Amino acid sequence: MMYYLGLLSEYLKNYMKTRLTYRADFWVEVISDLLFQATNLIFIFVIFMHTSSLGGWSENEVVFVYGFFMVPYGLFSCFVNMWGFSERYIVKGEMDRVLTRPAHNLFQIFLENVDPPSLVGSIIGLIIMGISGSNLGLSIEWWSIPMLIVFSVSAVAIYTGIYTTLTSLSFYSDAPTGILPLMFNIQNYGRYPVTIYNRLIQVLLTWVAPFAFVGIYPASLFLEREEMRTMALLTPVMGAVFLSIGLITWNYGVRKYKGAGS
Repeated sequence: MMYYLGLLSEYLKNYMKTRLTYRADFWVEVISDLLFQATNLIFIFVIFMHTSSLGGWSENEVVFVYGFFMVPYGLFSCFVNMWGFSERYIVKGEMDRVLTRPAHNLFQIFLENVDPPSLVGSIIGLIIMGISGSNLGLSIEWWSIPMLIVFSVSAVAIYTGIYTTLTSLSFYSDAPTGILPLMFNIQNYGRYPVTIYNRLIQVLLTWVAPFAFVGIYPASLFLEREEMRTMALLTPVMGAVFLSIGLITWNYGVRKYKGAGS
């Protein structure tokens, strides 16, 4: 564990040295990410200009859910960046280099693509939760922070499991499949109350691509929505299950990998 923590520290140091050499690029990335998140938040406000409730959820409740959604998503985007894997590691052959090193290959890939500016989104998400929670009159209980940490880590595990599973398909085909962009679009449904969708989409977001567990379900525990309490408490279980699936499919794909020259 200390070995991997040391690697993480070194990669973060190298990242900051590299990026801060060109400070303007660093801040442009941060600002563009904030503008993207602001656009999504404005969209929620526009919806509630025409209605006082969305599927039984008030404006502040929906904003709170969106704030929670941003926390694990920011962590995931920072530490688990799988975009461009096929082109860089399969087509260009960098996977061969990764496999010659002692650290686990998947962990190396995560470190090589770390993106600290994404953590700003997590911080903004916490601020949004604080403001909307205050408007709702929510109080911080003794379990609030521990559960926030557990749920956030579990949500990151769900993201990691799903995207690792899909990325592992690159070991069988180096042609772009378009699956990751499609999954990215599906995940955005998780930032809204799942009850506003029809039954088919609810099942999809709960059990197939469980993005409801990265937003609405865990957030509902803090919102004191008793009807979703059981689903909220299932979040760590779903995280463990999907992360396990992702690691199994990844390791299987690595064993099938023949090298860049084959």
